[in-house]
Amino acid sequence: MIFDLDGTLVDSLPGIAASLNRSLSAHALPEHPRAAIRGFVGDGLRTLVQRAAPAGTDAAGIDSLIGVFKADYALTWADGTKAYPGIHGLLIELMKSGFQLAVLSNKTHAFTVEMARGLFPGIHFSEVLGQRDGSPHKPHPAGALQISLTLGAAPENCVVIGDSTIDIETAANAGMKAIGVSWGYHNRARLLAAGAETIIDHPSELPALLALH
Repeated sequence: MIFDLDGTLVDSLPGIAASLNRSLSAHALPEHPRAAIRGFVGDGLRTLVQRAAPAGTDAAGIDSLIGVFKADYALTWADGTKAYPGIHGLLIELMKSGFQLAVLSNKTHAFTVEMARGLFPGIHFSEVLGQRDGSPHKPHPAGALQISLTLGAAPENCVVIGDSTIDIETAANAGMKAIGVSWGYHNRARLLAAGAETIIDHPSELPALLALH
């Protein structure tokens, strides 16, 4: 079971939006409503900042915004991030059933590890991977395939679970199954358009769905 993080395991939008707007404000740039920032997330930090910055912002300006965001988010993410209802219980149930669990995110690797470990005490993730310099991020299949290798599982025996079209595309690119979740940041119509064949509306639906297969 390869889980996405933001929008799948955790609702991190409030924390991301607050840090992003503080970073923009520190540079005397316009802030964005949370609803708009919801559409910015999913493709990594640099893309998030590029989408939020005014058109024409140069590379140095983007780098400066990223630096301020990282420093702010490191101190404040816990105030605006929480596990979705039912997720902790789901992970415990899956773990007890013998499933190997992993996390694959386009969030910066250090934040991904800190968040996964901090918000889910007692849950054993066999691998936690975020976005790392020099490594392609989702929907490139490299991270998902690295996880399958670490877990000793053939790609066809792995399932990517996520809220975004990027997760659906990642699974297809890696030769893995995909399950979409409707409680995150992409709506059902976008997931279906991306090719999602299975979408669940609550974490409690996942064990029964797995039992069918």
